[in-house]
Amino acid sequence: MNKEITELYGNRVRVRVSGICWRDTRLLMVNHSLGNGDFWAPPGGGIETGQTAQGALIREFEEETGIIVEPGPFQFACEFIEPPLHAIELFFNVSYQSGQIKTGSDPEMGVQKQIIQEVKWMTFSELKELRSENLHGIFKLCKEPQELMNLTGYWKI
Repeated sequence: MNKEITELYGNRVRVRVSGICWRDTRLLMVNHSLGNGDFWAPPGGGIETGQTAQGALIREFEEETGIIVEPGPFQFACEFIEPPLHAIELFFNVSYQSGQIKTGSDPEMGVQKQIIQEVKWMTFSELKELRSENLHGIFKLCKEPQELMNLTGYWKI
């Protein structure tokens, strides 16, 4: 894991929001370079003080992917603990509204230290071809797209 991520997010609980955004049979995914390889995850990021989860979701999608989404219902939550990182993630269904996807940026990282490498719509088959350590932990819970669509509850990943 790179030093900047540890310095920004380490040794505190971070509340994040993420969106499950389907377009036909493809899921919108963001590839992050974390120093120890690629990491693919649904778009999302930290909730800022005074911001609603839905507001953070709209902002994160626009920053990371260039598209505008409409937040839908809350679906499930995950907790990730791997010191020095500890995150609680709230996952919502989101609907694509407008815009063309592009590789965005993470404002918390400096211009020279951007970790977002690629943004693309991926089929579940494409996701399953990736190594599990390169995928968000939610994909360990789901073997098929329908399982992700129906996932509810609170998960430790």
